[in-house]
Amino acid sequence: MPIHVSISDAKELYLVVTDGGNGYGCDWADWAEPTLISAFGEKTKLTDLTWSSAKSDWGKVQIGKNAAGRPLKVKGKPVEFGIGTHANSVITYKLPAHHSYIWFTARGELDNGGTDQGNGGATSVQFHVYTQKPDLTALVAKAQKSNEKNQAGAQESKNAVANLTIHPQLSAQLFAAEPMLLNPSNIDIDHRGRIWICEVVNYRKHKGMRKEGDRILILEDTDGDAKADKSTTFFQGTEIDSAHGVTVLPTADGKNTKVIVAVGEKILVFHDTNGDDKADRFEPLFTGISGTQHDHGIHQVQFGPDGRFYFNFGNAGRQIKDAKGKPIVDLAGNEVNNQRKPYQEGMVFRCYPDGGEFETLGWNFRNNWMVTVDSFGTIWQSDNDDDGNKGVRINYVMEYGNFGYKDELTGAGWRAKRTGMHTEIPKQHWHLNDPGVVPNLLQTGAGSPTGICIYEGDLLPKEFQGQMIHCDAGPSVVRAYPVKADGAGYTATTVNILEGTKDKWFRPSDVKTAPDGSIIAADWYDPGVGGHNARHIESGRLFRVAPKGNSKYHTPKFDFKTVDGCIAAVKNPNNAVRYIAWNELHKLQTKARPALAKLAKDTNPRFRARALWLLAMIKGNAKPTIDAAMNDEHPEVRGMSLRIARQHNIDTLPLVNKLVLNQQPRSVWRECLIALANTKKPRAVAPIWGLLASEHTGNDRWYLEAIGIAARGHETLYFDTWIKGIHNWNTKGGRDIIWRIHAPKSATYLAKIITDPKTKPEEKARYMRALDFIPKCKEKDDALAEIALGSLGL
Repeated sequence: MPIHVSISDAKELYLVVTDGGNGYGCDWADWAEPTLISAFGEKTKLTDLTWSSAKSDWGKVQIGKNAAGRPLKVKGKPVEFGIGTHANSVITYKLPAHHSYIWFTARGELDNGGTDQGNGGATSVQFHVYTQKPDLTALVAKAQKSNEKNQAGAQESKNAVANLTIHPQLSAQLFAAEPMLLNPSNIDIDHRGRIWICEVVNYRKHKGMRKEGDRILILEDTDGDAKADKSTTFFQGTEIDSAHGVTVLPTADGKNTKVIVAVGEKILVFHDTNGDDKADRFEPLFTGISGTQHDHGIHQVQFGPDGRFYFNFGNAGRQIKDAKGKPIVDLAGNEVNNQRKPYQEGMVFRCYPDGGEFETLGWNFRNNWMVTVDSFGTIWQSDNDDDGNKGVRINYVMEYGNFGYKDELTGAGWRAKRTGMHTEIPKQHWHLNDPGVVPNLLQTGAGSPTGICIYEGDLLPKEFQGQMIHCDAGPSVVRAYPVKADGAGYTATTVNILEGTKDKWFRPSDVKTAPDGSIIAADWYDPGVGGHNARHIESGRLFRVAPKGNSKYHTPKFDFKTVDGCIAAVKNPNNAVRYIAWNELHKLQTKARPALAKLAKDTNPRFRARALWLLAMIKGNAKPTIDAAMNDEHPEVRGMSLRIARQHNIDTLPLVNKLVLNQQPRSVWRECLIALANTKKPRAVAPIWGLLASEHTGNDRWYLEAIGIAARGHETLYFDTWIKGIHNWNTKGGRDIIWRIHAPKSATYLAKIITDPKTKPEEKARYMRALDFIPKCKEKDDALAEIALGSLGL
């Protein structure tokens, strides 16, 4: 858009950008080629002058760069010179005294940093030029008013379902809407089918708007028509302002429900001790987490099939402390913080409900909003890229892995130049060409990923059963990611369930499975993705999704007083139902063993897995349970046998030896390698590690990273053992091991590969990058000298 403004006799120049009337999301703006023109026709670049002030609601105002610090680009083309900013912003210049400027010209443009995010058409701004100080508050209010009137803006809730595109085999019902709930950030569903909601109003610029504090709500459908008709406030207070996670853990009698709330710098445990659906007291489980009032902070806790808690925080979380404020040292012996010793950025955790036996399961994520775990104990999550790079990803969280957001060696961002950088920006973003980075399961492009669950019911069609269901608020979609085993890892595709095709304010924030097998999706409903600048906090919606023709919402009745009743309940797809059944069966110990042993032979491997976790918890029963799991027909259950052994501190080396003697799928050998990580017996482990490493063919990055994770801390010993035992190291698989293992002798072989005439030129950068990861040593110095001489033809 061309801008041409008279500025004769002006003393100041104010460049203002506001929202264009359809929301704040992705409003990256450029003042392209801003120029001052004198009465004599002389032109002065405004960027040659120094502004007196520059403020933006998001990012930074920058010369020659956009709001995120990248080169200015409009419609894919670079801008010769200009100023990058983001709505809402004001840039102030004091013009030279007695200047002869009479015109200001520029082009007002949308930067690719915003338009490339595919954020539901929410990218539009207004450019304003003033010679006297403007009333920015009034301008923003005007844009907001325009936003409300805009036909692409808020739609009445009665049209909510009609505005969605729904998977052809499914139907959606509006379960609840404003004013019953506002801006839901996270939900959970209890054994009675009631929806528990983190209702967030007091976030960022709206903090303090609701003086009584934010709420945890319970919404209930009392007559089975799939519409909430009862609302209860479980807790309201500033202690839970901007909560990002709620987890309901009921008791069988309903008289002592625990509710875990992830909020601000803490994870809080609330107690309803008399069954009246009101919090009677609360205390912290964890403290000291950074990222208060930040999307990249602490997120929801999930109860796993092994009786432990799983949760994560994004890269604003930084560290975690116990209930008394003491830094946590995890089972690997590391203090849990982002100081790169060894952890950095976002992390995934596991612990017992009392906070004990704390583990760091993965690190180096950016904004991993929420983690979920399936019946086998396999961990899944999404992660958001630096906005505008189409690099949103879905992760299988291979335990103890580095996931590549920042440089492992230096902590530098992904744009920092390094040898062997990938040519594709989304893959550069996660350092996928570096040795020691776990690969992504799936890259989903631009977006703002939020809640996730594993659907382990059978009401929805088969393609959704056992699969991730995930919300992405950016493109306004709820998706499934059908996963298939692929070597030591997985592949996945996408299947849309709900999409806001007619209403881009549809911003799904979370999804959970109800006891009847339907799913409930929450929508915080906003012109942008909510987050740091939620604009429409007056709305919020819940949708029930089920097969066509299934319009009644009836929660099954559960009998938690008998073994058979608990066995039936532990098969349920709802996590709260399984939590109650798990605890009741666990309390029964040997009395529950016959029924659990029968369930461990069920035709459904997920039911078998749930039974095996519980059987192992019976006193003295862990080892026979592990034997049963090791002989199961399903590879996920066989791999799970090692997870059970690790949980019960049983020596995994004999188990790994037994599994390796029999040909196994790579997913089982992956678990063998993970089971050998953090060993205290490296000399005993080295031969079996060498044997597993020798099985790498060069075609499975997941397996290669499992090899590397198992070797961490013992690279020299393990590499020496492998190289002595291998008949021919110069194979595709052998070269991969040399590239991945950061041992001194690796440098010697890297030099041989790099100077080998048969090594393709495009491969040499990959092997040169591997040298960066080998600590300074004589072998590395000699290798660099050999490479230098080779490059000179000597």
